[in-house]
Amino acid sequence: MGISSGADGLDPATRRGGRAAPLSWPVVILWLVGITAVLAVTGVVLSRETGLAPFLVFLPTLIAGRGTTRQTAVAAGWATVVIAGSLIRSPLETAAANASVLVFAVALNGLSVVQALQRVRKEGEITRLRSAAAALQRQVLRPFPLVTHELLVHGLYEPLEEDSQVGGDIYEVMATPYGSRVLIGDVQGKGLPAISTAFAVLNSFREAALAQPTLTAVVDALESSVLHHNAFAAQAGEAERFVTALVLDIGSDTKIQAIDCGHVPPYLLEHDRAGPVPLGEASVPLGLAALAPESRTVTWFDFPYDSTLLLCTDGVTEARSPSGAFFPLARRVAAWSDLPPEDMAPAISRELQEHTQGRQSDDTAVLLLRRNPR
Repeated sequence: MGISSGADGLDPATRRGGRAAPLSWPVVILWLVGITAVLAVTGVVLSRETGLAPFLVFLPTLIAGRGTTRQTAVAAGWATVVIAGSLIRSPLETAAANASVLVFAVALNGLSVVQALQRVRKEGEITRLRSAAAALQRQVLRPFPLVTHELLVHGLYEPLEEDSQVGGDIYEVMATPYGSRVLIGDVQGKGLPAISTAFAVLNSFREAALAQPTLTAVVDALESSVLHHNAFAAQAGEAERFVTALVLDIGSDTKIQAIDCGHVPPYLLEHDRAGPVPLGEASVPLGLAALAPESRTVTWFDFPYDSTLLLCTDGVTEARSPSGAFFPLARRVAAWSDLPPEDMAPAISRELQEHTQGRQSDDTAVLLLRRNPR
């Protein structure tokens, strides 16, 4: 599930709190008329109309910080006309003083327009870059639903399209000779380098899932891909990264295999109950195996037919409300247990939006694995 512009015409980062919303024309007009009126009244009371009117020259500078180029130009014209009118009505002692005030106003107002133009162009470039990065993610990550012999997978994927903060959430579901293999992961850090690492892990999983007979061999291949990518990143002067991941191997039996590389634990949803799957102590994230005293091991757990397994990234578990409260995933899963997976993903998206009030702070990825009947 991608992100697109809404009916309000604002880009997703604006609606989700990525940056301050642009000024509307009513607000700009209110500022112009209101501040001018305040200065005029103050000038009359203090008998200093000419001395106070030049302060209007700073109003376009304020509008240039958030308004459009046209709004800034209108504010600059308004301020120039009002200042010129005030000088005609109450001129300074010399013509040179009048001219200097007017020249200063025109120059500063012109700089405000240039500032607004540069800001708008820069924001447009950033928007194009982040949209391109998010679009690239959506092209590489396959759309839902995903189907294998054992699974029907629905899900939710919402990349954070905020300046350089695009994250590295990944997922994949593969039909292999060994059963269905599932990956969900989250690269440490943000931006294009994180996406590069994510794609390296994703490509490695697609190869290893088909070629390697054991789940530990698949995870070892993912570990090697992160190490190789980090070595390349170090040569390019970039920071090394690690990747949290959860990898599953699901065959025809109800007992399935999992290797947890420091990721968010899965939740099992059945008609009469829902809760986290106890996987024991998680191993270290991908890229950090050399720091662990022991190698990664497989955990087995029961995944009954006609049940649903929920996998997610920390964009769900660490989603915060405006007051700072985390999203109560453990409490909410029980309410979703009776929903079909195709309805569960939109329900999760709605509840996340309500909890955060539209202020997304990280990528969000959710996989809903429905176990096909025997």
